[in-house]
Amino acid sequence: MAIRLEKGQRINLDKNNGSKLASFCVGCNWGAIEKKTFFGLSKETIDVDLDLSCVMFNEQGEICDHIYSPLYKPDLLSKFGLPPGKVDSLDRALHHSGDDLQGDKGGDDGLDNEIITVDLNKLNPSVHQIYFFLNNCGQEDFSQIPYAAIRMYEGTPSKVKEVFAQYDVAAESKYQGKTALIMGKLYKRNGEWKFAAIGDAYDDKFLGFTIHRIIKDYAK
Repeated sequence: MAIRLEKGQRINLDKNNGSKLASFCVGCNWGAIEKKTFFGLSKETIDVDLDLSCVMFNEQGEICDHIYSPLYKPDLLSKFGLPPGKVDSLDRALHHSGDDLQGDKGGDDGLDNEIITVDLNKLNPSVHQIYFFLNNCGQEDFSQIPYAAIRMYEGTPSKVKEVFAQYDVAAESKYQGKTALIMGKLYKRNGEWKFAAIGDAYDDKFLGFTIHRIIKDYAK
């Protein structure tokens, strides 16, 4: 049975059979916004464009790699001292499935909208922390999005074999005005990988603000 994580919870990557979770998907799932119009007789569906990204840090808390959308404009990234986006880590241990510009329409389809596949066995040993986060590229905030979740599972981007852990973020008023969400992190402790659910929301208007926030407040 999948572990249902709560904010701040930390878990080991121990499977039921005694082995360690090493090759898996980290997926984020979210729904499009549905609004009723014309006295509730019809509805309007609004696309939700969230971007799942991750940044990797060494033991000294310095960024050593990243994955975020290549669609981000290089001139904007350069203002934050950030390189262009890419979908593969340097060691090819992590890979991004690509941008989803809409979110689920008509309810949860059971698959994640954006997925980063992870193979810890291929990961460069200098990597000690990996932060996963979402940025909203539209006009809406997280209080309007019907659901958002991050989960770790065995399988592929198109087929879920077994869910290991999931952290859900419901549409709540506390997320009003919040357009960035630091979902969680993989981190190495005494040579073993663990996962922590973070779930902190901010009003960052651009991915660069979120990355600088992670550097300053989380990765030390």
